[in-house]
Amino acid sequence: MATEVVTMPQLGESVTEGTINEWLKKVGDTVDKYESLLEVATDKVNAEVPAPVGGTIKKLLVDPGATVPIGTPICEIEVPGGVEESSASHSPLPTSQSAPLATEDHDRIEAPAPKVDAASAGERGRYSPAVRRLAEEHGINPGQVSGTGAGGRVTRDDILRASESETMIGAVSTSKAPASQSAGASLVVESIPAVIDEGDNVRPLSSVRKVIAERMVRSKQTVPHAWLMVEVDVTGLTELRNHMKRDFKEREGLSLTYLPFMMRAVVEGLRTVPEMNAQWNQDSIVLKKRINIGMAAATDRGLVVPVVKDADQKNVVGLAKATQDLVQRARSGRLTLDDLSGGTFTVDNTGAVGTVLTYPVINAPEAGIVTFESIVKRPAVVGNMIGIREMVNLCLSFDHRVVDGAEAGRFLQVIKKHLEAIGPDTSIY
Repeated sequence: MATEVVTMPQLGESVTEGTINEWLKKVGDTVDKYESLLEVATDKVNAEVPAPVGGTIKKLLVDPGATVPIGTPICEIEVPGGVEESSASHSPLPTSQSAPLATEDHDRIEAPAPKVDAASAGERGRYSPAVRRLAEEHGINPGQVSGTGAGGRVTRDDILRASESETMIGAVSTSKAPASQSAGASLVVESIPAVIDEGDNVRPLSSVRKVIAERMVRSKQTVPHAWLMVEVDVTGLTELRNHMKRDFKEREGLSLTYLPFMMRAVVEGLRTVPEMNAQWNQDSIVLKKRINIGMAAATDRGLVVPVVKDADQKNVVGLAKATQDLVQRARSGRLTLDDLSGGTFTVDNTGAVGTVLTYPVINAPEAGIVTFESIVKRPAVVGNMIGIREMVNLCLSFDHRVVDGAEAGRFLQVIKKHLEAIGPDTSIY
């Protein structure tokens, strides 16, 4: 029997490490080639990783919950035939991604960063102009910062974290000074711990939940969120959909939902206001050429946000097929890393859970996220009369560094105008 050593796979170009959430096989189990072997969380995705070879699990070298660098041996598999104790090491996922990944969470999972000492960082001696400029602005020596980028490179986020740490230390020192010296000083605000009473059920955080919490806090702390809402009369849209949904199901083999109509309207908004299809880049703003729209999809394993690539090149039918395909593959665990990356804007059909008003958190570095709330019947003025109309709220969170309220408002007005123009003669092809 030959022994093949499985290593922590490279699940993305900039990924430097992974956290083992769960082993799906135990010692002594038989595993087929490309069968799911373990669940790994990285800074890009939470995924099931397939076995690179078939055989019997000999050893599990890393415990669940541990975070290890890419290429670290994590498992040994006995393979029939070959030379005993083969020295070849295998990553469960080749860079070509010949086997699919089963994704679990819509956020890019942030695993704890590998630490690099100041000396080794200094020996690498090279920092991007943006990193050097940011370090100078904050009075930080990049040679004394632990790098979390590829190969231990110091990134802009590393500089910002180092700056925040120094600020916190200074604030703590000030708060501990005598009252006469700390008058007017800022207080350090920390999370208030829960009060645990007898009979309460304390549920430990999963690694995924920890990462989501970290990312949400980071987004709210680093991105200046602003918010707008408009009301939209979608009476014509609901009538069109109700009229054609049965024939559409028979002809196309899938249900006609509101999502592709909403997504098409967002495409028109992004075309008209390209500043919304942009990303903040510290000392610049990147206007994205492609329009890749991420969408929320609920699965038994949690919420994921696969991306419809080049959404501007698809009509309503094309968007319906693309979204249906992504949802089905999400629920069957067949999404790939590529399906979850490259988004330039995000939409969320929050109305599916009955909400009428939400304040979504931006999926940085994107400039915005729009939600479509529940469609409800409400009295509205039509001409000089009051009638019962099908109304929906559109809620937009946007990065105020990238766009101002004028652009954000214009973006929503384009979406509103597009949706309200839908009528019985509107083509979906």
